[in-house]
Amino acid sequence: MPHLAHVSVVVRDYDEALSFYIDKLGFTLVEDRAVPEQNKRWVTIAPPNAPPGSTTVLLARASSPDQLAAVGRQTGDDRVFLFLATDNFQRDYDNFTAAGVEWARPIAVHEYGTVAVFKDLYGNLWDLIEYSAP
Repeated sequence: MPHLAHVSVVVRDYDEALSFYIDKLGFTLVEDRAVPEQNKRWVTIAPPNAPPGSTTVLLARASSPDQLAAVGRQTGDDRVFLFLATDNFQRDYDNFTAAGVEWARPIAVHEYGTVAVFKDLYGNLWDLIEYSAP
């Protein structure tokens, strides 16, 4: 059965991206291996406690001027790019804040859940969201 295996985030540098996602957001390193014939690495990460086989984030180092220009702007200037669901919004909001994550939009409570928008190290916008019970 087809499923979404990876979502690419274009990064300037593998190690600075790993530092942000692992140290500040608590993501787990799934794979980091050299691909010498392409002068790159295959680096995938997953949110904390993601079950095996879940969709991962592929950290893809920019390798051209066009790709470098897209770093931090994968969906433009003001569009949320990725949605990080949580089972405890306040816990993760507090942890991210303590780790120095920059919030782009304040906490908002909607019918569908509680959400706040943060920036990754390059400026891509992410929702931190705890969905309401159905």
